[in-house]
Amino acid sequence: MRLSETLPLLRVARPPAPGGAGRLARCRSIEDVARVARRRLPIGARNYLDGGGEGEYTLRRNRAAFDELELLPEMPREAQDVDTSTTVLGRRVPLPFALAPVGAPRMFHHDGELAVARAARRAGIPYGISTLATTSVEDVAAETNSPLWFQLYVWGDRAEAKEAVLRAKQAGFDALLFSVDTSLRSKREREQRAGLDLPQAHLSVRTFLDGALHPEWAWHFLNSETISFPNIGPPDHRSREKLDHMFDGTVSLEDLEWIRELWEGPLLLKGVIRPEEALRAADAGLDGVIVSNHGGRQLDHVPATIDMLAQIVDAAGDRLEVMVDSGFRRGSDIAVALALGAKAVLLGRAHLYGLAAAGEAGVRYCIELLAEELRMTMGLCGARNVSELSPELIRRREPASAPDPDVVHPGRG
Repeated sequence: MRLSETLPLLRVARPPAPGGAGRLARCRSIEDVARVARRRLPIGARNYLDGGGEGEYTLRRNRAAFDELELLPEMPREAQDVDTSTTVLGRRVPLPFALAPVGAPRMFHHDGELAVARAARRAGIPYGISTLATTSVEDVAAETNSPLWFQLYVWGDRAEAKEAVLRAKQAGFDALLFSVDTSLRSKREREQRAGLDLPQAHLSVRTFLDGALHPEWAWHFLNSETISFPNIGPPDHRSREKLDHMFDGTVSLEDLEWIRELWEGPLLLKGVIRPEEALRAADAGLDGVIVSNHGGRQLDHVPATIDMLAQIVDAAGDRLEVMVDSGFRRGSDIAVALALGAKAVLLGRAHLYGLAAAGEAGVRYCIELLAEELRMTMGLCGARNVSELSPELIRRREPASAPDPDVVHPGRG
């Protein structure tokens, strides 16, 4: 074949990327996006994004657990129009996942929560923001008409926590996520080695100098408003000073009494890892639970959430909506969780990598990647809609048996 005949067969053009995010054009997975994000971030922000608690066993376990679960697809049937929509907390959404709350996202991109809110609005999916968000609940609410969830941290000064709840309520947030796995701040060694003191957002000299090697990030960081936490105080250094008094170990389920007095909407317990906790949540009149180990960032050596999900779903029965987070990187991971009974999946790092890589366009890119992977997985499993994802599609891989020492293998000995 002549060269002139061969050239038209070559596919040399890059696929289109949303919003002109050319740096994402070659990304085919969330991990590809993560590599782009890591190159753009200085070591402090990078270690904050990727790191976990202490020795990071739980961080690794969250991913490794998916390797032990296998899909058993049904016989092929028409799946031309796979429907990924579902109902979460009474609202119909086009995808069975939400963007999870994370503290200080402006460490990764100067637009922070505003970029994520715009991406959520475009996709029509829920977005949760943290008590330690770097943008106010009022400003986030102005950017989206998609469902908004507020993640509540409770600390010694209940008056300030109550004010945060009331502000979220007045801003039109739809659901409240009461976090119970962060009563104390964990030891995050990867952040400490990088010289980053979060959530205080202090930068060491080493971190600052490393920022100079990432000029785009550094320029925006130095020319944007100073990072603060406006939902717990004034949008300046005074809100950072309050963090010294947070994570004081005083949070308990007794706080549900005053929380429910202030909040009439859906209320979920976030950080559940034991089936009996789901029962307590149901008895307390909550609307749902989120199976979570905080992305492996809090207590180390706890189980992967996907390993505990089925037990908690069984305990909850039809009394609670069960959601799950921690470790999700693929559409197939989301399909596994839905098949095991989760109502929806919350995505943390999976959208933050997109934020760090390309702002709003990067978050949109990650949403579209995961949505397409989910549709493909459902179609290949013979599930035409979310309700057809069932436990019968999941098989736990049996561990490889040890070789029998009495069996002689050819070529050995």
